[in-house]
Amino acid sequence: MVAIPLSIPLAAAAMLLGAALYTDLRSMIIPNKLTFSFFIAGLLFQLSVHGRQGLKESLLGAAAGFAPLLLLYAAKGIGAGDVKLFGALGAWIGAMPVLHVMMYSILFAGLIGVVLMIVNRPFFKRMAAALLTIVMRGGKYRPVEWAAWMSEGRAFPFMLAAVPGAIAALLS
Repeated sequence: MVAIPLSIPLAAAAMLLGAALYTDLRSMIIPNKLTFSFFIAGLLFQLSVHGRQGLKESLLGAAAGFAPLLLLYAAKGIGAGDVKLFGALGAWIGAMPVLHVMMYSILFAGLIGVVLMIVNRPFFKRMAAALLTIVMRGGKYRPVEWAAWMSEGRAFPFMLAAVPGAIAALLS
C-alpha cells in the first residue's frame, strides 16, 4: 500500500471549509453540490488509496460527522447544509478528527452567540452596523447585505464557528 501524505485530505478539507465559509457568509446556504461532491471525492480518495478499509473508515468518518449534528439540526440549532458539510468533512479526515472539529466548532458557536447577545443591544447594534458598513462599503452608509444575520441577532452562519473549530482541532 502506498503511503499518502496527510496533507492531501487536509488540503481537501481546507478547500471544502473555505468554499462553505464563502457561500454561508453570502447566502446562509451551503450548496448540496458542494457537500455531495466532496463527500463522493472523499470516499473515492480513501478507496483508491487504502482500499476497502479506507472506504470503511471514510464512511465511518462521514457518519461521525453527520449523525450528531442531525440532532442539532432537528432542534433547529443549525442548518441542513452544516450537517451535510460535516459528513463530507468526515469522509476526508475520519471519525475522531471530525468529532474534534465538531467539538471545537460548537464551543466557538457558543462564544459567537454570547458576543452577538452583547453586540445586539441597541447601542452596540448601531455601532456594529456602522463599523461593518464603513469596512465593507468604503465609508458609504448603506446596510451590509451579507451581514444581515448580525442585525437579526438570532442566527449566524455556523461556518464562522466551524472554520476556527477546524483550525483549533488541527493545532491541538
